[in-house]
Amino acid sequence: MSNLETATLGGGCFWCTEAVFDEVIGVTDVASGYINGQTVNPTYEQICGGHTGHAEVVQLTFDPAVISYADILGIFFAIHDPTSLNQQGADRGTQYRSGIFVHSAAQSSIAEEMIARLNTEKIWDAPIVTEVVDAAQFYPAEPYHQEFFKRNPNQGYCMAVVSPKVAKFRKSFVNRLKV
Repeated sequence: MSNLETATLGGGCFWCTEAVFDEVIGVTDVASGYINGQTVNPTYEQICGGHTGHAEVVQLTFDPAVISYADILGIFFAIHDPTSLNQQGADRGTQYRSGIFVHSAAQSSIAEEMIARLNTEKIWDAPIVTEVVDAAQFYPAEPYHQEFFKRNPNQGYCMAVVSPKVAKFRKSFVNRLKV
């Protein structure tokens, strides 16, 4: 068995990102949480106020023998809008920023190279604003946020926002789905 690695990604609301990566082969764990802010042990209410500096993120544990970090980033860029500064859809504020919170120099290099390539390929009409920064202290979100989509598929936000993202992922990355 290979060594597991960690990836931390902010793609707006963590419910969406978590729901997708829960289904990715090679990803062994996904936790919703907060990173890179000034408040110790922040709450969801504090994060929503936009004054703690944290981003809503998911922290993944993955097996690089099954899925590479570059492939994880490929999925990440496909499931959110990396050109929107501090927002995803109707969710607005720095807590919803697009970010790759790296755990090593190798992750930073892979992320920077991918962003440069995607910008050169002009996949989007605007340049990518995803920040690539060192991961600081990760704080898991409250228990009711974990596996939110799985437990609440008929909740309004889940039906309107999360479900279409999961469907898009399933259609575009069928070879990356857990069986």
